[in-house]
Amino acid sequence: MQFDLTDLSLFRHVVEAGSITHGAERAHLALAAASTRIRNMEKSLGAPLLLRNRQGVVPTPAGRTLLQHARTLLSQAERLREDLGAYMGGLTGQIRILSNTNALTEFLPEALSAFLAEHPQVSIDLEERLSDEIVGMIAEGVGDIGIVAGTVDTGRLQTFPFRSDRFVLVVARDHPLASSNHLTFAEVLGFDFVGLDRASALQRFLADKASRIGRPLRLRVQLRSFDAVCRMVEAGVGLGIVPETTARRAARTMAIIAVALDDVWATRDLTLCIRAMDGLAPSARQLVEHLRKAA
Repeated sequence: MQFDLTDLSLFRHVVEAGSITHGAERAHLALAAASTRIRNMEKSLGAPLLLRNRQGVVPTPAGRTLLQHARTLLSQAERLREDLGAYMGGLTGQIRILSNTNALTEFLPEALSAFLAEHPQVSIDLEERLSDEIVGMIAEGVGDIGIVAGTVDTGRLQTFPFRSDRFVLVVARDHPLASSNHLTFAEVLGFDFVGLDRASALQRFLADKASRIGRPLRLRVQLRSFDAVCRMVEAGVGLGIVPETTARRAARTMAIIAVALDDVWATRDLTLCIRAMDGLAPSARQLVEHLRKAA
């Protein structure tokens, strides 16, 4: 049984993506090459590593064991590369960040761009997830740094304050709700909405909140950015829910009004979370300190 680091990295990507196709994309391999590698791994082991079904793939018991060791070995290999990179001058390596929608769109671009400019040999793999998912994935070692809503139970993870923001309702200036000072999410579910695309963690979060209230979220159109949502709201397509920082910026050039949401979940104290500072590679530790200073 001989697996190289490319095999282990591919297998990790496949399991985390739940799909050989998407795993191959993440690993930058052709689908045929990725499928061949997975089959050869199973042949070498003499046991199946993945269960394949219409929804994708899930690891077998043997696959879960391999995944655990693969994450450890890949982390050690990255740590080795970074430690040796110090002799070449400057930080090197790749940092995996898992972030909720709010932090990803409003706060990380500026903070990460400054860090990457200072450390040109470092790359960042940034993925959007729900806060609850992020906590579990950081605890499992899937990512190095997580950014989650402050209301989420982070268990034994080490945490640091990051930023504060809140979600608000945005409406066109001539909308009947434009004169409201504050509303609850339940009060506006009878109106049409403009939202982010289906892959957005925030959109899944809002759909879940609507479902718990017992009413559907009536989406007229789904877009890829908060700015695009605000433009559609201005055009009268529907209501939108965006970070207050976005709403303030958009209101300077668009005919929209921000209305406060009274729901507890609307307040977003964002938190950095890691497994342990001393377990991070040098570049990841430097980034955590950079983000804490940016806060």
